[in-house]
Amino acid sequence: MVLPADIDALSNAELKALVLALVTRVTELERTVAAQRDEIARLKGLPGRPPIKPSGLDQATAPKEARRSGRLRRRTKRAELRVHEERVITVEALPKDARFKGYASFLVQDLVLQAKVVRLRRERWLTPDRQTLTAPMPAEVTGHFGAGLRRFVLAQYHQGQVTIPRLLEQLASLGVMISKRQLVRLLISGQDGFCAEAQAVLRAGLESAAWISVDDTGARHRAHNAVCTQIGNDHFAWFGTTASKSRLNFLELLRAGHRDYVINPAALDYMRQRALSGPVIAQLQAHPEQHFADAATWQAHLERLDIPALTVTPDPVRIATEGALWGAIQAHGLLPDTVIVSDDAGQFLVGRHALCWVHAERLVHKLDTFTDEQRFAQQHLRRLIWWFYRDLKAYAREPSRRRRSELKARFERIFTRRTGFVMLDRLLQRLHANKAELLMVLERPAIPLHTNGSETDIRAQVIRRKISGGTRAEAGRDCRDAFLGLLKTCRKLGISFWHYLGERLGVPDAPAVPSLPDLVRARCIAA
Repeated sequence: MVLPADIDALSNAELKALVLALVTRVTELERTVAAQRDEIARLKGLPGRPPIKPSGLDQATAPKEARRSGRLRRRTKRAELRVHEERVITVEALPKDARFKGYASFLVQDLVLQAKVVRLRRERWLTPDRQTLTAPMPAEVTGHFGAGLRRFVLAQYHQGQVTIPRLLEQLASLGVMISKRQLVRLLISGQDGFCAEAQAVLRAGLESAAWISVDDTGARHRAHNAVCTQIGNDHFAWFGTTASKSRLNFLELLRAGHRDYVINPAALDYMRQRALSGPVIAQLQAHPEQHFADAATWQAHLERLDIPALTVTPDPVRIATEGALWGAIQAHGLLPDTVIVSDDAGQFLVGRHALCWVHAERLVHKLDTFTDEQRFAQQHLRRLIWWFYRDLKAYAREPSRRRRSELKARFERIFTRRTGFVMLDRLLQRLHANKAELLMVLERPAIPLHTNGSETDIRAQVIRRKISGGTRAEAGRDCRDAFLGLLKTCRKLGISFWHYLGERLGVPDAPAVPSLPDLVRARCIAA
């Protein structure tokens, strides 16, 4: 930076601009010095800066009565237990004239795990014309391993997060003779019914949910980095692993298994909002063909219209494809008026959108400060945000028009203030630009103010990534995602995953479990 020769000759506006530029420069230098200090400490083997703990915005603003009642709540389990065996314990030596006063009950829970081998002896008969007749296999027998063993393997692997080597060792200790290849087949072969039900759960949720929250995390597939995306709410969860985390990929996931592309008013509105050129939109709108069965048909249509030959920004092929995907989503009745709550990642910015307040406050919390004035400004702003967040939660419980107007005015006062801390002021401007998404709860009080549910759901995928290698086959990837979604959905619906697996696999005496998509649809509509 070159300083002017005569500072006294500068006007007030020029002096302010100069001071602002110098403060920005100093802040950048301080951040560089801090990064270099950490690198030097790492090279010398010295401890670096301590990690910043989560802000705790949501828990700290919860009503004290709710938090206290949550800790003291106790549930009685005895009424839910089914007694399988009853023993009567007698008194060996009774004194004379003792009177019987009934029984003192004492419940003992136990678990019996043992291998069970069944030999099927099928009759064989030789007919007079030299034909051999063999008795057919029972309908419930689908291989050398029964439904109970398959349920145990699936529950241990997906719910218990047990790795394949440890599961092999566990089965061997129980007396089950099974190879690694056979175990992998039990996990991924013949699971089309479960994968179809997981896809149906997603469709039911997207058709009927008032809101969904989304998140993604890293995954490994075929020795390459991939992305696992979570979609769900309080009543369902679904996971999909893909090679990309673009908005195009997210829209493909939101189609919930459909493969078509549609040009309709929703698609055209999407293209206009993304600044696609008018002549391209007019071409797509005027063409008689508006529905395309798959990606190849859609790409051929774009090439007939010479759209890929256009070298303009934004990319007309990408915007047109995103619009056609959004048109297909709306054509299938998905996300009719659904709010998508996210952490401000760009790929999730579609449809009606709301932002997570915890992630917004975390930006202020993680901001580096170097002076007492900067630290004071940061802490003061955090107190204002926490106070405002607490009142937003109170509004969501009891919405009113007057409170809505007051909260909008308070948002303006908080996020248009200037603290003199350049980096903090820039962050405030960024958050103020997201006003509509941050205050979506004022229009839709039912939506959450955060994406904690999605982060909790996707944590299981993070644990799986840490303890196991990635998947190799497409079937393995699809089964991992499907069973994780079914497990989370059962938990949210209050259904035992063990019972669910038993009923779907045909285990004798397993309790009946209704269709999960039907339950999800009913819960979302009633919410």
